Amino acid sequence: MSPALFAASALSDANAAHTLSALPDLLTHPIAAGPPDTGFMVPSFVLGFLFTFVPALLARRLLNLRSGVFRVAFCILVAITISGSTVGRTMGQGDEWSLATVFWGVTLALTMLFLLLLEAFVPHGVGPVGLAKELYGRLLRARRYAQVSTISTRSGLPRFAADRPSRNGPERNAAFAAALRRTLEESGVTFVKLGQLLSTRRDLLPPEFIDELSKLQNEVPPSPADQVREQLRTELGAAPEEFFADFDPTPLAAASIAQVHRATLPDGGPVVVKVQRPGIVRIVDRDLDIVRRVARTLERRFAWARSIGAADLAEGFADSLREELDFRIEARNLATIAAAGAGHSPVRLPQVHTELTTTRVLVMEALDGIPLGSADKVLADRGTDREALARTLLETLLRQIMVDGVFHADPHPGNILLLPDDTLALIDFGSVGRLDTLLQGSLQRLLVGIDQRDPAGVRDAFIEIMDRSDAVDGEALERSLGRFMARHLGPGLTPDVEMFTDLFRIVSAHGVAVPAEVAAVFRALATLEGTLAHLAPGFNIVNESRAFADREITAQLRPDSLREVARDELVSLLPLLRRIPRRVDRITADLERGAFTVNTRMFAHPADQRVLSTLLHQALTAVLAATTGLMSVVLLSSTGGPRVSDELRLYEVFGYNLLVLSVIMMLKVLVGGFRRAGGGAAP
Repeated sequence: MSPALFAASALSDANAAHTLSALPDLLTHPIAAGPPDTGFMVPSFVLGFLFTFVPALLARRLLNLRSGVFRVAFCILVAITISGSTVGRTMGQGDEWSLATVFWGVTLALTMLFLLLLEAFVPHGVGPVGLAKELYGRLLRARRYAQVSTISTRSGLPRFAADRPSRNGPERNAAFAAALRRTLEESGVTFVKLGQLLSTRRDLLPPEFIDELSKLQNEVPPSPADQVREQLRTELGAAPEEFFADFDPTPLAAASIAQVHRATLPDGGPVVVKVQRPGIVRIVDRDLDIVRRVARTLERRFAWARSIGAADLAEGFADSLREELDFRIEARNLATIAAAGAGHSPVRLPQVHTELTTTRVLVMEALDGIPLGSADKVLADRGTDREALARTLLETLLRQIMVDGVFHADPHPGNILLLPDDTLALIDFGSVGRLDTLLQGSLQRLLVGIDQRDPAGVRDAFIEIMDRSDAVDGEALERSLGRFMARHLGPGLTPDVEMFTDLFRIVSAHGVAVPAEVAAVFRALATLEGTLAHLAPGFNIVNESRAFADREITAQLRPDSLREVARDELVSLLPLLRRIPRRVDRITADLERGAFTVNTRMFAHPADQRVLSTLLHQALTAVLAATTGLMSVVLLSSTGGPRVSDELRLYEVFGYNLLVLSVIMMLKVLVGGFRRAGGGAAP
């Protein structure tokens, strides 16, 4: 029996067991390769190659998938079984070669379809163990989704989801904010930290949200002492007694991610040991996945989420929280800030014992100080100059931002210690911001423009530092900035930090997104404002910042500083200066000959070319698929054409093959669409 006749007769039986048992006949019986009287037969190994390996290889190639051998073998086996049954029931008995071509095409199309479905639900590279882990992870994520959804529904959050906070009235905003706070508070550590981050984004959220989210607290009991000891043993490789002469099992402080214990080194040096809570990484990773998915869903469904860049906010939050979970990063952050401020910073930083620091354990010098939030009585008893301390703290942070380019991003009172000698110390460097020289220069120009009441200068500085600046209406933004300056910087008006909140709301309304680095700067300044208000009520942060800037500019204008800047600029410009005469000579020569031209190339960038080429290819493939499908429908509905069997006409054979070709091309279009939706990455 030939493959086609086998498909038409044996597979027409609905019994699946019979189908699979008869399947080997498809690849072991020869088929006539010429007229019946010639007796020429195609060897069975050729049939096996044509009906198994060729469809499998073509399916992988057409879909551009890197599927494994077992996955492809499974798909081809199922495809042969289903296609044989389909062809047999649809076309009945007929010419062997006509049936074989249709059978082969249907097998190829089904193989591609099954590979695509497997790739969508079980990506390549996931073996049996990986598949089990993936299914288990999805089950846990689904259960967590259900928990968060139940909490949000109970809090009444879904009824506000379509609202844009900035366009609601104060009463509805207050209700929206309260529902959001309750949802985040009950959902656990990751969501509480997300709310605490949002409470600092005054450029994105109205005051009602800032006030409500600022109430978020995450009070958790400390981990049991035996779990802490086991965590230390796992990370350090031995019991705590091997590394510490004394270790206090009672924590100094317990937070959602870690807790801090006092200890003493063998040489008698006092240290604090920060130990990560066991299992917190798994919990945070699971919740971060939910946060990212929810943010992407909000961006797809609601314009307000797209306007604030919800997905980018979620990604930035996820990156920041993951860094906070790796204590080695915190140790590097501390070392970087200490090196940048060496020799001129009046604020003390603790030393890290790197030999005892791991991903989940951080050992630092113990500083004998009082958290600034609890130091009011001590400051009053000592008669300490509060304004001098506030000025020192402000100048330290401004220098870190504007000069050093790396700064403490969370300077709240709990992260600042008052030492016995009335100096300050910074602790907890899990959140650190970084600025490159370009952003530093743009920020300096922004502040100078505000100080000089120059809307055009402020607009240019914003366009330099902000994301998505191509679509900004510069003139409209400049007019809005002019009105902003008249409102906040007019004669007799005293600028304050709230001015920057209004400023960023204006640029956000013009479709300009604040980069994460710049947002971290103003988040740190907003946090510092609250700290300084607690330390020295009435301290004018804007005027003191202006005085700091004046001193820095004066220092930069000293003869030695100017000489150093001029030397550096000249060294960087020297290669350009050497090329200028040759280029001027070439341009003048072209002008004399009348051969001076200017060439402009559209889509010159390779990325633009790839996008355009991909779109054209996808569109052409879709048109061809639709045309081929219509042709197949016409041919299958036709009653004309020569017969190749009692039940089958030649036009029908052509129609079935064209239908298979149409399905194959549509599958390619679908794969291309999935890849673009997933960011262009190959499966």
